[in-house]
Amino acid sequence: MIGLLIVSHSARLAEGVQEFVGQISGDQIPVVAAGGASDGSLGTSVERILAGLEQLRSVDGILALVDLGSAVMSVETALEQFSGPPVQISNAPLVEGAYLAAVEASNAEATLEHVAAAALQARELIKVYE
Repeated sequence: MIGLLIVSHSARLAEGVQEFVGQISGDQIPVVAAGGASDGSLGTSVERILAGLEQLRSVDGILALVDLGSAVMSVETALEQFSGPPVQISNAPLVEGAYLAAVEASNAEATLEHVAAAALQARELIKVYE
């Protein structure tokens, strides 16, 4: 089973994406929100990210979906201290990527590579038809 780690500069945004993905997947996959700075302000927290990774320790792989580039740096820093299942950081848009990743991860046979590839397909979604 593949788990999703949602990393955002906003705790509320990360929690909202977590809720959305949970509803999409029928709570069939583990999704953890790691948003906001340690003091609750906007930002990212290596400690919160590391705690989220630890919550997902029992899965076969973790796809981290992030909102902005500096969130990537925080995830990379947390990974220096984490020795659990493999983790891949996605370059997909946060909400759409999390949606497609959740759909793919709901398949019990999905691998981390499959889930990561599904998330990246979000970059090609067309939202407005002209």
